[in-house]
Amino acid sequence: MDAIIITIGDELLIGQVIDTNSAWIGTELNDFGVQVVERISVGDDHEAIIHALEEAVAKSRIILLTGGLGPTKDDITKKAIADFFNDEMVFHNPTWERIQGLFKRWGRETTDDHKEQCYMPSKAELLNNKMGTAPGMLFRHKKSIIVSMPGVPYEMKYIMEHSVFPLIQSMNEGHEIYHRTIRTIGEGESRLAFKINDLVEALPDFIKVAFLPSLGQVRIRLTGRGSNVDQLKKSVDHHVEQISERLKEFVFGFDLETVEEVIGKLARARGVTIGLAESCTGGSISSRIVSVSGASEYYAGGIVSYSNEVKMSVLGVKETTLKDHGAVSEETVIEMALGARKVLGSDIAFSISGIAGPNGGTAEKPVGTVWMACTDGTQTQTYLLKAGKDREKNIIYSGTYGLNLIRKYIMAQ
Repeated sequence: MDAIIITIGDELLIGQVIDTNSAWIGTELNDFGVQVVERISVGDDHEAIIHALEEAVAKSRIILLTGGLGPTKDDITKKAIADFFNDEMVFHNPTWERIQGLFKRWGRETTDDHKEQCYMPSKAELLNNKMGTAPGMLFRHKKSIIVSMPGVPYEMKYIMEHSVFPLIQSMNEGHEIYHRTIRTIGEGESRLAFKINDLVEALPDFIKVAFLPSLGQVRIRLTGRGSNVDQLKKSVDHHVEQISERLKEFVFGFDLETVEEVIGKLARARGVTIGLAESCTGGSISSRIVSVSGASEYYAGGIVSYSNEVKMSVLGVKETTLKDHGAVSEETVIEMALGARKVLGSDIAFSISGIAGPNGGTAEKPVGTVWMACTDGTQTQTYLLKAGKDREKNIIYSGTYGLNLIRKYIMAQ
């Protein structure tokens, strides 16, 4: 089945608000075997909303609208939908009673705008919204369904999860879909594709592959479609195993796993603690590690040693090392890692120092030069990364490669 998403709001068109709703809806619908074929974004304009609906119902069975259901004057979605259906607006007393109850609990007074919010198209089937005051609305039009939801992301997600997904699942019976994702670090999309070209060519017609690159990572997603979910799982899992075995030096996890989560699992299994000394990444690697619940079990702490003075006074990096080799050097990151391990009392320590840019590069060490090290006090592993010229991208890219070095170092313990 196909779906079209219509997002409504002037704030989206002028860039004041980023449309994250469409990305989330598209990802979730894909898991139900529903393909988003078009995204339409319109402002708070009555005629534009009606035109978007006319265009969408001619193309798709599922039309999902977000935005324009609030209590203010620019929230005109309901009236536009009513006019699209030649419908009338009627007052919905249960919604009004619920809003009054909520405001009483909050110790606030309702306004005429809140009462106006309770007028709905008479043909609407209202969808419960426990996260806010505006219910979702479901309309049936020939073979299509039209769902209108608030633009507030957590309200939209609640309605999708509790009302829309079950409905779509019932519409999609007999059309099963099964996804698996191989997650990699350390090789680009084109090189990975070349390495597994023969395996991809051998995939059955009901399995499709997609390469999904991001900074430092590539996800390889296999999607099987058919009527027998057990057969799909068996076949997709088999091909995932084949591909991941071929690419094993780059594979760090599967499906929704992040490299930070994998590090946590490995650290717990090996019984090791981790400490960090960051320079060019400014603490962002530490932030990614502690984003995992329970990180306190294995993460000792981190030191942001951005200046040479802190590298020397806190981590014990020798002044002669900095003078002879520079802050961005293999020698310096080794001393940073050893110093961090001593200061933090961790079993292993990781360090990183680089030229994030856009300034600071030289012919010998251009922007994007990044050194990193990992040590247990006895064995030290270093890595030289040559990134690009964009500062923000370099920080993310370096962080991803740094986490991967930590992962591989722990695996070797």
